[in-house]
Amino acid sequence: MKASQFFISTFKEAPADAEVTSHKLMMRAGMIKRLGAGVYNYMPMGLRVIRKVEAIVREEMNRAGAVEVTMPVVQPAELWQETGRFESMGPELLRIKDRHGRDFVIQPTSEEVVTDIARQEIKSYKQLPKNLYQIQTKFRDERRPRFGLMRGREFIMKDAYSFDKDRESAQISYQAMREAYKRIFDRFGLQYRAVRADSGAIGGDLSEEFQVIAATGEDAIVYCPGSDYAANIEKAEALAPAGPRPAATKPMEKIATPGRSTCEAVAEQLGLLLSQTVKSLVLATDVLDDKGELLKSQIWLLLLRGDHEMNEIKVGKVPGLDAGFRFATEAEIEAHFGCKPGYLGPVALKQAVRLVVDREVAVMADWVCGANEEGFHLTGVNFGRDLGEPDLVADLRNVVAGDKSPDGAGELAIERGIEIGHVFYLGTKYSEPMNASFLAENGKPALFEMGCYGIGVTRLPAAAIEQNHDERGIIWPDAIAPFTVVICPIGMDRSELVRTEAEKLHAELLALGVDVILDDRGERPGAMFADWELIGVPHRVVLGERGLKEGQLEYQHRRETEASKLALGDVLAHLKERLGL
Repeated sequence: MKASQFFISTFKEAPADAEVTSHKLMMRAGMIKRLGAGVYNYMPMGLRVIRKVEAIVREEMNRAGAVEVTMPVVQPAELWQETGRFESMGPELLRIKDRHGRDFVIQPTSEEVVTDIARQEIKSYKQLPKNLYQIQTKFRDERRPRFGLMRGREFIMKDAYSFDKDRESAQISYQAMREAYKRIFDRFGLQYRAVRADSGAIGGDLSEEFQVIAATGEDAIVYCPGSDYAANIEKAEALAPAGPRPAATKPMEKIATPGRSTCEAVAEQLGLLLSQTVKSLVLATDVLDDKGELLKSQIWLLLLRGDHEMNEIKVGKVPGLDAGFRFATEAEIEAHFGCKPGYLGPVALKQAVRLVVDREVAVMADWVCGANEEGFHLTGVNFGRDLGEPDLVADLRNVVAGDKSPDGAGELAIERGIEIGHVFYLGTKYSEPMNASFLAENGKPALFEMGCYGIGVTRLPAAAIEQNHDERGIIWPDAIAPFTVVICPIGMDRSELVRTEAEKLHAELLALGVDVILDDRGERPGAMFADWELIGVPHRVVLGERGLKEGQLEYQHRRETEASKLALGDVLAHLKERLGL
C-alpha cells in the first residue's frame, strides 16, 4: 500500500469531548469520526485494526469448533417477549415499530434468536454439541455514551452460543471457549486477567470476564498476588470476620453532631476511626397487582461499616431483594425513621423495617450511627442491648485492598481493567422459556444446556491503546496494527536513488506477506515521522540519499527512543527477524 493511495487524516489536537487517552488518540489519528452520541464512522485506518481483530477472533473460533452465522440486527419482539427480556431489559434495549405497528428491537445481543434457530434445526442429541457465532453490529441505548469506542451505543461484537445435551457437556464447551479466549488475547499481545464475574442481564450461574489491565479502566479487578484468584469488584466475596462479636463496653449515648451528616464528618468530630461508624442505607421493594398497580411496599435498612461501600450486585442477591429493589423515597424514610437522610440509624424506629447488616457490622460492638434526629448521632451502640439482632446477615460490600482472599492464599489487591470479553454458562435460562428442546438418548425431550461468549471487537482496539501509548501517540502490538511496517523515504520526490530503494523494499516486504505502507506523500521528515508515531505503526524504516550512498538506512521500533543504523543489504533479514517471519 502507498500512502498517496490511502486515506490518512491526522490532527494535532483532540476534540474537546474526548475524555480518555484512547478516544483522543483514535480521533487524532483519524481512525474514527463521531457521527452522533456514541456512534462513530470507522475510518480506513481504524477499520484496518478492526478487521485484524476480527480475523484473529474468527481463526480461533473456527479452531475451537464454532460455526459462523449472521443474525439480523433488527429482530422481532416476539422472541424477546418469550423470555421476558422485552420488558425487563430496560431502556438500553432500543425498541422500534415497523409500518404495520409491529414491535421490533435493535439487537444488543442474540440469545433469543440463536435459541430459536436451535429449536427449529436441532432435533436430536446426535446433532450436539453445537456452537454458533457471529461478528455483527450491536446497539445498546446507553444513557451516557462516553470514552469513544469504550462505551459507545453502536459497536461490533463477536457473540457465540453453545448448545449441549447436559450440564457436564456444557461445562466442556464452556472451558473450550475459555481456552479459545486466552489464545485470542495472547495473540493480541495484551496484558489481561480472566476474572470471576456477575452474569448481569445475560443471566446464568457461571461467568468470567477477560479484562485488559489499564489505569484508566472502568472496572476494578480484585486479585490475590499469592494465587490465581481473580474477580471483578461486583463478584469478589468479602469474607466474614473471624471470631465472635465482642461484648459491649460503653453505654449508648446521644451526641450532638450539628451539620455532620456523613460518617466521615462524625468520625472527625468524635476523634474516632471511620471504621467505628456505621452507615444506614434505606431500600424499598414493591408488591404490584396484576395490573401493575402498587399494593404495598416493604422498607429495608442496610447497615455497612462507615469506610465500606455498598455492592448493589450483592445486595440484589439478598433473599427478598433479589426480585428487584429501589432506594426509598424521602417520604418513606421520614415515615419510618422520623428524620431526613443524614442522621439515620436502626435504634427507636417509628415503623418496623427489615434489618440486613453486612458481615463486618454483625460482629461490631460500641459503634456509632445516626440517632434518627437531625443534628444527633448515637455512640456505644450494640446489638442485643440497644436494638434487636439483624433479620439477616449478608455480604453487602465491595472488598478493599488488604481483605483476606477467599481462597485463603493471602490478601487481596485491586487494579483497574477494561472488559474486552465475557463467557457465561447459561444452563436452561433461555431454552426453558422458549421451549427449546431436543430428543435425548432416553427418547424423551430435554432442554438445551447453553453457554454464551462475547468479545467487544470495536472496544478491544481502544483497550489496547489504553495499555499501549506514550506522549507521541499509539503503540500498536504487531498483530492488530493498521500497518506493521512503514517505509519513510526522505526526499523521494527529488532523489531517484531513494525512490528506487524505497519501492524495492516495499515490493520485497509485500512479497513476504508483510502489511507495509510506503509514505510517498512528499511530507517533510518531522511531519511524516509525527504522523506515523501518532498512528502507532510498530516498525519504521527511514531511507535518505546520504545514508543510501553510504549503504545504510535507519530502523526504529515504535517503543524505541532512538533509531539504529543498518546496512542496506541487511534490512530485509532484520525485519524478518523482528516480525518473526
